[in-house]
Amino acid sequence: MVAKSTLAAAVVAFSLVATIGGAIGAQQPRSTPSRPVSIDLSKERVGTEPKSFIPIVGDWVIAQDEGRKVVMVDGRKWKRGQPAGGLADRAREIYGARHEDFIDNVAAFAYYPTAVAKGIDNFENGELSVKFKMIGGALDRAQGIMFNLKTNGDWLAVRYNGTEDNLVLWTYTNGKRAYTKGGSENVPLELGTWHEIRVGVHGIKLTASLDGKVLIEYDLKEPVNGKVGLWAKTDTMAEFDAFTVTPAAK
Repeated sequence: MVAKSTLAAAVVAFSLVATIGGAIGAQQPRSTPSRPVSIDLSKERVGTEPKSFIPIVGDWVIAQDEGRKVVMVDGRKWKRGQPAGGLADRAREIYGARHEDFIDNVAAFAYYPTAVAKGIDNFENGELSVKFKMIGGALDRAQGIMFNLKTNGDWLAVRYNGTEDNLVLWTYTNGKRAYTKGGSENVPLELGTWHEIRVGVHGIKLTASLDGKVLIEYDLKEPVNGKVGLWAKTDTMAEFDAFTVTPAAK
């Protein structure tokens, strides 16, 4: 049974996903970038929350890895069910009026640390990519790309799970997670090594690759239209770098 404190944190965390999603969608122009956008971490401060991403759930920090700055999700704290520190006040200060939806079964969202990329108003067609390094995790070693984030908190995610050795597309609708499409083969990866996830979206056609090999091909129910960011699960410890959005040629 989920502890009351964890359930309460889950409710707060998911409400904030809906709040920020609604506020961003309402206040920023809904346009796809006209040229490739790569998140630059060079001016970030090591040991602090990233300024280029908005942590929604979990603990996100800038770390140093072999001379370069990376975004790290530290699930050692999040597995106790703590939402991103001070997020409610920060959301009110930055985005103004709150927008909340009542969602059934929100407890599931306590387990998915997420961080929304700043400066990317909307993604519809093109490619998303990120480099990642699995560091550890007792329960999970799962990390990936979140996209199609809606104003009510719905989103899609393509993630690699080191405990299952697979790449999977997941759908989140009305607070409920659904397995959508798995990779065509399992691919074991070692801890402490860098790899790349790439998601291609062209209309309803979606492809997802791991280190350049396409493992998922899927027809979505509707076109993509929403925010993007980083995704992880429970106590995952992982680093991210080179988060890039490449719009489709018009």
